[in-house]
Amino acid sequence: MYKTAPHSPARAGFWIPLLAGALFCLTVAATGMGFIPIPATDVLQVMAHKLWGADVSGLDPLFVSVVSEVRLPRILTSASVGFGLAVSGAVFQGILLNPLADPFTLGVSSGAAFGASLALLLGMSFASPPSVCLFAFAGATLTLLAVMAIAGRDAGLSPTSLILSGVIVSAILSAGISFLKYMADERVSVIIFWLMGSFASKTWGDVLFTACIGLAGFAVCLHFARDLNVMSMGDRSARSLGVHTGRVRLVLLAAASLVSAVCVSVSGIIGFVGLMVPHLMRFLTGPDNRLLIPASGLCGAILLLAADTLTRAVLPQEVPIGVLTALLGGPVFCVIFRRRHMGGGRG
Repeated sequence: MYKTAPHSPARAGFWIPLLAGALFCLTVAATGMGFIPIPATDVLQVMAHKLWGADVSGLDPLFVSVVSEVRLPRILTSASVGFGLAVSGAVFQGILLNPLADPFTLGVSSGAAFGASLALLLGMSFASPPSVCLFAFAGATLTLLAVMAIAGRDAGLSPTSLILSGVIVSAILSAGISFLKYMADERVSVIIFWLMGSFASKTWGDVLFTACIGLAGFAVCLHFARDLNVMSMGDRSARSLGVHTGRVRLVLLAAASLVSAVCVSVSGIIGFVGLMVPHLMRFLTGPDNRLLIPASGLCGAILLLAADTLTRAVLPQEVPIGVLTALLGGPVFCVIFRRRHMGGGRG
C-alpha cells in the first residue's frame, strides 16, 4: 500500500529516542509556561516530588500547587491523548490498508460524540462530570460493536467491509448528533464546545485513565506489528506465511478502537492527529510498523502537547484544541499529500 524509500533499521530507530527526548523537553518547557512563569529547574523539582517524593520545601508553595495540581494533569492528559490517537491512526491505516483511515473512519469518534452529546442533553455534566466521559466511551464501544456486527458477515473482517460499515454507522450517528443539537435548545452551546475538544480542567484521574489504556493498547499493537507488516502484502500472502489474518485484525481493531474511544471520551473530538502523524513518521522511519507505531505515538504526543500549549499559554484567548489542530494540520497535510503525489508516491 505504501511506497516509501528504504530506511536502514539503525537510522530509522534513531528517531525513537530523539522523539522521546523532545517530548520530555517539551513537557518541562510547557509546564513552565502560562500566566505565572515557572523556571524549568523548579518544574523538574516538582516532577521529582510527584515521582519519588523529593523535597520541595525550598520552593514557592504557589509554584508547587500550579505545577502539580493544574498544569501537569492537563499537559500529561494532552500528551497521552495525542499518543493514543496517533497510535490508533497508524494501526487503522495498517489494518484497513487505507492511507486515509483514522479513528473517524470506523465511526468510533462519532459514537463517542453521540454518547457525550446525549449526556450533555440530559444535563448529566452538572450532576456528575465523569458521566459525560462514561457516555462517550459507551457510545464509542457500542458503535464499534455495531460496525463489527455489520462487517462480520464477511468472514475475516475484510478492510472494505469495515470501511463501508464504518461510513454507514458514522453517517447515522452524525444525523443523530444533529438531532440532539436541535433538541438541546439553550444547551446546544455546551454540546458544540465539547465536540470541538478541550483539555481544560483535566485531573490526575484523566491522566491515569488515558495513560493506562493508551499504554496497554500500544503494547498489544506493538506485539502484532510484525504480523501487520506481513498483512500489508495481502491476506492470501499473509496466510501463506502463517499469519491468522482474521484474528490479528480483530485484536488490533479492538485495541486501537478502545484507545481512540478513551481518548475521545476524555478530550472531545480532535481531528487530523490520527490521520496526519503516521504519514509524517513514514518519512522518518519508513513503513515498518515495529518502528512506525512507537514513532507515531511519540510524535502525536508532541504535536498535541504543542498545540495545547499554544492555545493555553501563547494565544490571547484559548481556542478549542480540535479547531486548532484542524486549522494547523489540514494545510500541512495538504502540502504533504501534494508533494507525495508529485513525487510519484514516495513518502
